[in-house]
Amino acid sequence: MKAKWRDKDEFKEHVRSWAAKLDVKIRLLTVRPMKTKWASCSTDGRLTFNSQLLDMDSEVADYVIVHELLHFSIPNHGKLWKSLMKAHLGDYEAMEQMLKSQK
Repeated sequence: MKAKWRDKDEFKEHVRSWAAKLDVKIRLLTVRPMKTKWASCSTDGRLTFNSQLLDMDSEVADYVIVHELLHFSIPNHGKLWKSLMKAHLGDYEAMEQMLKSQK
């Protein structure tokens, strides 16, 4: 397991780093409490992440970050989305299971 986040700013910088790698333009980046989701994105470039991610291993957060960023170009969880998740994160399904065990 990788280390957890120092603070919200470190997390946001990590999101921006992934966004640059994936060529995604972020208009607004927010980290706040969310009751039912880990994250959400909108077509106009807004990203919101659940503040609970700040207390989780960075590997799990990477799953959520890449998951949302890929939705800017792929709106579903089809074959292309899955292959890109695997290309960027390797065994992303294991990270998905770790995340599901958190709620």
